[in-house]
Amino acid sequence: MYDIYYNDEEYRREAPEDKVSRRLDMFVRELSLEGDFSLTFVSDDEIRSLNREYRNRDEATDILTFALSDGEQFPQPDGGKELGDVFISLDAMKRNAAAFSCPEDEELGRLILHGLMHLQGYDHQSNDFTSEPMLVKQEEILAKLAFDC
Repeated sequence: MYDIYYNDEEYRREAPEDKVSRRLDMFVRELSLEGDFSLTFVSDDEIRSLNREYRNRDEATDILTFALSDGEQFPQPDGGKELGDVFISLDAMKRNAAAFSCPEDEELGRLILHGLMHLQGYDHQSNDFTSEPMLVKQEEILAKLAFDC
């Protein structure tokens, strides 16, 4: 259902594959997400390059999601569904955790869930956690699963 990639082996210490897999499994169940996707951990430089190439924004961001279907799932010949790819900058994750005064582990969970919600077709226009429907739902899920900060 999913593949986890690390653009640097050091990232495995910051986002251990067993912990990431447990979170993915939990979030996939909670969202009733069906289909195949990948999750790749990268640096600020790598995510900035992707952001520049695919979104014409020459800046680093915490997460980029490339949903193949934009909310609709395309059938594959074997009956599976390809959802897309999620990239998370672990540099940005650390900055976010400091800015939100929460543990890095909790912010990592937030970014993983955020990416999966984008793959499912959710979107947001701002980063207002009190009024953006996607972000409100995201925080409700995190609170329910005890990953809020």
